[in-house]
Amino acid sequence: MSFLDSERVSELTRRAGLAQLGPGALRGVAALVVLVIGIGLWRFWPTSPGPEVAFETGSAAPEVAASADVTDAPPPVLVVHVAGCVARPGVYDLPAGARVADAVAAAGGVLDGAATDSVNLARLLSDGEQVYLPSEEEAAGGGPAAAAPAGAHAGSAAAAGTVNINAASATELEALPGVGPATAQKIVDDREKNGPFAAPEDLMRVPGIGPKKFEALADLVTTG
Repeated sequence: MSFLDSERVSELTRRAGLAQLGPGALRGVAALVVLVIGIGLWRFWPTSPGPEVAFETGSAAPEVAASADVTDAPPPVLVVHVAGCVARPGVYDLPAGARVADAVAAAGGVLDGAATDSVNLARLLSDGEQVYLPSEEEAAGGGPAAAAPAGAHAGSAAAAGTVNINAASATELEALPGVGPATAQKIVDDREKNGPFAAPEDLMRVPGIGPKKFEALADLVTTG
């Protein structure tokens, strides 16, 4: 060590209040300082994230993007025509899985005198169908109104008060209370597949026509 270095060391030890210590004590203090500095560097030195963290972070992005694509997909929609004794007859868009009661609610609900018991409000809807809610008078077959729901075109048999279910077209069958386009087509398909109806009661073999609905049709239909 040079003279200048010795003077600088002496000056530093004097300023630190360590001038009275011998050379051995000074070496011990220096070793302690080095040890403290080393521990501090080891404890607080910043570290970068490991490869596992980077992998997890990178793999999360595709999952988020995939779920975003699923969320953006538009839900399926049913378009139905609601007519009869409802507050606002018209065409409505409803979500898939909707029932007749949902269609009636979308049309503003039922009017006074509606024959709600003649319609299955719990039935699932299909796209493009008509939901017709007849009045109590129509359901009971108590007059010409029973043979002419809104939008229907009755044939000569309907005008006379009865409809020949073995000869009427789907349009003429729609003149019957509670029979919309879908049910009318089912009647036509059934007689073409299974042969003519032997009696009016055979209408109950058509899907969607149960005893309650047939009761409203019994006096309005004939087989020949």
